[in-house]
Amino acid sequence: MVTVKFFAGAREAAGTSSMEVEADSVQAALDAAIAASGDDLARMIAISKIWLNGEPAEPEAAVSSSDELAVLPPVSGGI
Repeated sequence: MVTVKFFAGAREAAGTSSMEVEADSVQAALDAAIAASGDDLARMIAISKIWLNGEPAEPEAAVSSSDELAVLPPVSGGI
């Protein structure tokens, strides 16, 4: 199982801060998370940066059971 962690708006869209999914690639893990959580998460993932074990991830990158994905949506700040 791959761990997918959600931050900020992605956490709200997923309804959880993390989940375990069966997958062999980054894209398959994201697809499994979307299947479990729905369209709000799909929209959030579409605008988010995805990191694999602390490094930027490509959708086709292979994953294994010890891997961790992070879904990092854009943030805005203010004064």
